[in-house]
Amino acid sequence: MPKRAHLPLTGTRETRIESQQRVWDGRFPLDVVRFRHRRFDGSHSAIRTWELWRRGRAAAVLPYDPDSDQVVLIEQFRLPALAAGLDPVLVELPAGLTDEDETCEQTARREMREEMDLPLRSLHRIGEFLLTPGGSDELCTLYLGHVTAPPVGSDGIAGHSGLAAEQEDIQVRVWSAAEAIQAALAGQFANSITTIGLLWLATKRDGMRTAWRLR
Repeated sequence: MPKRAHLPLTGTRETRIESQQRVWDGRFPLDVVRFRHRRFDGSHSAIRTWELWRRGRAAAVLPYDPDSDQVVLIEQFRLPALAAGLDPVLVELPAGLTDEDETCEQTARREMREEMDLPLRSLHRIGEFLLTPGGSDELCTLYLGHVTAPPVGSDGIAGHSGLAAEQEDIQVRVWSAAEAIQAALAGQFANSITTIGLLWLATKRDGMRTAWRLR
């Protein structure tokens, strides 16, 4: 299993780390951190104790074909969605955690190969998003990816993919950009990074189509 990229937790002028204890050191470590921080009124807080799930850096790609005006999304089973009382098959973007020796862009390109097996012409950085700020340090860099949408059947499905070594079972589906954006606006996608990417595309779509089609 590759080592994950975890930034060290250090104090600042506004935050003092009193102690850190690693209580679980599996694939995703869990730390118990005792700290103080400066409050909005200028005083310092009492010592607070939080559990911090150390997932580290991640990257995701919204694959977009500017010529056909389509996006390519994946579907896969997620146990936490089931635990939350949701349909466990989520509509997602190719995404994954960054290995210790990778940049976020390298992670994005690797995940496109592993989860979609779709050639990527270029990447446009959208931004960085903290996915679970109440409990995890996972920081996802989101990109728009320039692709050519693959051929599909009458059901819109382009194929199946995923790493056998990780027991991934991924279905690849092509959507019209307009349909996917409307679904995101209607709250149909429980995966937050999918919705963020599509809402960003809703505001930048015309500009990206022009820029990429001129290349």
